[in-house]
Amino acid sequence: MEPGLSTTLTDTDLATAKQKVTDALDEQGFGVLTEIDVQATMKKKLDEDMETFTILGACNPHIAHRALGVRPQIGMLLPCNVVIRADTADDTGRTLIVEAMNPDLMGSVTGEQALTPIAAEAGELLRRAIATIAAP
Repeated sequence: MEPGLSTTLTDTDLATAKQKVTDALDEQGFGVLTEIDVQATMKKKLDEDMETFTILGACNPHIAHRALGVRPQIGMLLPCNVVIRADTADDTGRTLIVEAMNPDLMGSVTGEQALTPIAAEAGELLRRAIATIAAP
């Protein structure tokens, strides 16, 4: 099982990528609850420079509600993190990688069989969002 779902965006900037990711997630019923600018945080807290790195906390409330009803501790794995980060192999800074946690991990980490169909649904929706992001 892959730990994440990903795609690469070329010739783009962070603002454009964030909008594309947010729109694709919204189309699949996810909202962005949190945004962490890791690059700015590392600069502020450690005075360290790093490449573009943003974490969006995405949540589909219907799926989250069902998962929490099966096992409240699943909240430790929510929201679904979606990362937008610079491809460090590209020195132009115009290639960004978008990665999302594979929700199938919820079932495998907990061993809770009742989470399997819920995780599969979340995974399918995130895969659709990633496919939309990857589309030209």
